[in-house]
Amino acid sequence: MNRTLERILPKVQKPARYTGGEYNAVVKAREQVDTRYALCFPDTYEIGMSNLGCRILYGLMNEREGLWCERCFAPWGDMEEEMRREGISLYGLESGDPIAEFDIIGFSLGYEMSYSNVLNMLDLAGLPLRSEERRELTPLVAAGGTCAYNPEPLAPFVDFFVLGEGEEVTLEYIELYRQAREECWSKEEFLLEAAKIEGIYVPSLYEPVYRADGTLEEIRALPGAPETVKKRIVQDMDRSYFPVKTIIPSTEIVHDRVMLELFRGCIRGCRFCQAGYVYRPVRSRSPRLLAEYGKEACKDSGYQEMTLSSLSSTDYPSLMELCDELLDYCAPRDIGLSLPSLRADTFSMNLMERLRRVRKGGLTFAPEAGTQRLRDAINKNLREEDLMASVRTAFSGGWSGVKLYFMLGLPTETDEDVLGIADLARKVYFAWRECAPNKARGVRITVSTSWFVPKPHTAFQWEPQISLEEYQRRVNLLRDALKRDKSITYNWHDPQTSYLEAVFARGDRRLADVLEWAWRHGAKFDSWSEYFDFQRWMDALAACGLDGDFYAGRTRVRDEVFPWRRIDTGVSPEFLWRERELCQQSETTPDCRTRCSGCGANGLLTGGVCNG
Repeated sequence: MNRTLERILPKVQKPARYTGGEYNAVVKAREQVDTRYALCFPDTYEIGMSNLGCRILYGLMNEREGLWCERCFAPWGDMEEEMRREGISLYGLESGDPIAEFDIIGFSLGYEMSYSNVLNMLDLAGLPLRSEERRELTPLVAAGGTCAYNPEPLAPFVDFFVLGEGEEVTLEYIELYRQAREECWSKEEFLLEAAKIEGIYVPSLYEPVYRADGTLEEIRALPGAPETVKKRIVQDMDRSYFPVKTIIPSTEIVHDRVMLELFRGCIRGCRFCQAGYVYRPVRSRSPRLLAEYGKEACKDSGYQEMTLSSLSSTDYPSLMELCDELLDYCAPRDIGLSLPSLRADTFSMNLMERLRRVRKGGLTFAPEAGTQRLRDAINKNLREEDLMASVRTAFSGGWSGVKLYFMLGLPTETDEDVLGIADLARKVYFAWRECAPNKARGVRITVSTSWFVPKPHTAFQWEPQISLEEYQRRVNLLRDALKRDKSITYNWHDPQTSYLEAVFARGDRRLADVLEWAWRHGAKFDSWSEYFDFQRWMDALAACGLDGDFYAGRTRVRDEVFPWRRIDTGVSPEFLWRERELCQQSETTPDCRTRCSGCGANGLLTGGVCNG
C-alpha cells in the first residue's frame, strides 16, 4: 500500500473496502504474469463481494498460468473525493496498481441503475469513456451480466459484451487477446475476430437506423458482424468451476456466507421474469458434488451460514437428499442452512422438519399478485390454497415471520387485484392465529411491493409500464386497505428508480448520450438514495431531446424492431408473443417438467434435453 493511500484511508468510511489483503485473495508475482484482468463491479465492495458470478470468474481466471485477475469496486463518495484530490487512479485491490495498466477491464452488469458507475470508474481509471476514443488494443473494456442482454444503452462505452455464462467464453477471448498482442493486431482486427466467438457482441459492428417517429428501422450488421449473437451456456454443471476457496472479506458484506448454486435456469416460466427466460435451459448439479462443495467451502472459510441458491431452490429435484446430507454436517457445527427462493406450493412439512434442525429466521414467499386471475395471467402457477397450506405449515412449526412480495402495475391488473393483496395478507395473519402453537411471541407479516418493469426477452417486452402517478395511486390504495392491520407492515419500492430502470432496460443506443450527460452532472450510485437525483435524469433526457415515456410507457407492436434485435437467448420471439397472448386470456402454461412448452432453449444443449 502506498503512503498516500495510507494517509487518506483513516478519513473515509469503511477503509477495509479499499485495502485488499483478505484471506484467499490471490496475489501473483508480476514477473510471472503476462496478462492482467480487472474484474470490476460497479457498486460498493459489500455488494460486489456478494456476487457469486464474480467469485466464480475470479477463481477460474486465477487458476490459469500467466493470468492474474484482480478485483475492483466503485469507491464510495468520500473515497472518490480523496482519490481525485490526491491523484490516485482506480486500482486493483490485490496489487494496488492502476487498472488502466491492465490488459482487460471487465464489468459485471446486474442492474441498470449501476450504469453511471461504469462511466465513473472508467474516468477514475483515467481512461476515455467512449470506445472510439480508446484506440489502442490495451486496455480492452468488456461487460457481461444480465443487463448485457440489451447492450445498446452502454454500447458506445464498451468494446464488447459477453452474452450468457462467462466461464468458457472469458478464457476464450483472453486467449484471443494474447494472440492479438503477440501478433500486433490493431484493436479493430481483434474485435472482428472476437465477434466470431459465440457469445461475443461487438457493438461497433452494428449500426442502428431510426425512423422519423424514433422507433428503430433496423440494427444494421456491418461487414464481419454475425447476423445474431447467441448466448453462451455451460453444458454440464457438474464439470463447471465452483469456487470452494473464496475470498473472506475484511468487512461485513451483504451475503457473507457459503453460496451453493443448485442449478441454472428455471422450470416455471413466469411471464414477467427476465432471469427465468434468459437463464434457460435448466441444468442441475448433482447432490453429491453440491454436498462436497458445501462442506469444503465451510471448512476453508469458517462461515457459519450456507445458502442453497437458484431462481427457485425448492424446484431442485434432489433437494431433500441434499438437505439431509448437509444438515448432518451443519447441525452439530451450528451452521445455518437457508433456502432464500422458496415457492409457496413446494414448501412442505418434510422440508420444514429438516430446516428446523438449524437456526431459522423468517420465511419469504413471492405470490407476486393478489388474485388468482392475475397470478394465472402472469403464469405464476401458484394457487391461494397452496400458499395458505405453506404458511400454516410454517406457523405450526414455530415460524413467526413471513415476508410476502408482490408487484404493482402488472399487465391486466385492476384495483380488485391490488386490494386482493391486502385480503391475502389478512388470510396469512388469520392462519397464524389458527395454527401458531405459541402466540405470545407475536407475528411479523411484511408485505412488500415493487413497480413492474417490462424487461427484454420476456413475454412482457411489448407491454408498457404504468405511469408514475398511477403506480402511486395503487400504492395508496393498498396502503389504505392495510392501515387497520397492526400486525402487517407494508413497504413499497421507490417508483423513480423503477421508472429509469424501465427506460434503460428497453432503451436504445441514443441513451448513451443521456447517461454521459447525467454522469457529467454528478450522477453515480443511482441505486442509493444518498446519491440518486431523479430530476437530474429528467434534465438529461430533455437535454438530449429524448422522452423517458417513449421507452418505459409505450406499448410495442408485434413486429417492432427492438434494440436487442441481434441478441439470441435461445428462447424464440414467437414463443414469447404466444405467452403474451395467453396472459390476456389469463391462461397458464405448465412448468417445464410437466410439459415442454417449446420455447426453443433446449436447442442450446448438445443433447437437446434439459436435465432440470
